[in-house]
Amino acid sequence: MDIRLVSLGGGPEETGDQVYDVIIIGGGPAGATAAIYTARADLSTLVLDKGLTTGALGMTSKIANYPGVPGEISGAELLARIRAQAESFGARFVQDKVLSTELRGPVKRVFTGRGVYEGRAVIIATGAMGRTHTVPGEAELVGRGVSYCATCDGAFFRDQEVAVVGHNDEAVEEALFLTRFASRVHLLVMTSELKASPALVEEARQHPKVEIYLSTRLRQVVGQDQVQSVRVVSDGKEQEIPVAGVFIYLQGNKPITDFLGDQLPTTEAGCLIVDEGMQTSLPGVFAVGDLLCNHLKQAVVAAGEGAIAAMAVQRYLSGREKLRPDWS
Repeated sequence: MDIRLVSLGGGPEETGDQVYDVIIIGGGPAGATAAIYTARADLSTLVLDKGLTTGALGMTSKIANYPGVPGEISGAELLARIRAQAESFGARFVQDKVLSTELRGPVKRVFTGRGVYEGRAVIIATGAMGRTHTVPGEAELVGRGVSYCATCDGAFFRDQEVAVVGHNDEAVEEALFLTRFASRVHLLVMTSELKASPALVEEARQHPKVEIYLSTRLRQVVGQDQVQSVRVVSDGKEQEIPVAGVFIYLQGNKPITDFLGDQLPTTEAGCLIVDEGMQTSLPGVFAVGDLLCNHLKQAVVAAGEGAIAAMAVQRYLSGREKLRPDWS
């Protein structure tokens, strides 16, 4: 049987008729800081993010040089504090995966696994942890059992066994979501422990449908016209696990811009291009953080860019033709 994956959409509980003043894609230090400024300016603010531990800051175990935070703190805890501050001003955070966007025109549309969101301005803050390389069989079987969004495609695998590859919040959340449909979920973790939040890890460990494989690396996706199994390596030993689908949540160091299509120009390295106000070539669309590839990868630098973009959004929404920094 030929299985082709098509996004299911859905999720009326998450979307509606509201047009936000600003939608921020990515909840790392750049996106969350931008949310503090836009929400504090009384702009309706929605932040779409895949989870606390999916970005570079959330995966960092110790930080000791963030201004105003003495001593050591984990990246996830620091990020949680920034988000809580944004929420205290009214910003709304939704854990969801952005699949595509329509950014031209006065109202921008963001399509996710749960539905469609609309906003008058968009700040892109998705970071640079995209993958440059795939494993053998992965690219050939995309849409035929290989997926990157359980929320979108999980229902295609009802009463079948599937594999989820990853170790962070996003991977564990998606594995747990798949238990609604799959008969068994094989969670393949390349590290010696899961890097997700403790509550998620405990839920996965206790779930009767989830089997966790630690220190296990995906070697190959096996199949002809559709996925038949995954070949993995653990402790130097190779084994093959029969599955009908495989959901991959691995990171690299490539700017994450796949959901933009060809709407925005990039450099040869795939980095987005912005002006001094962090605005891209499309009016009302801004970009900040590591996906610009033009600064030290430090949380405080990304946060600063988030603040600049947020103030530029305020100017844009107020109808000013030119976005000039306060110091010019």
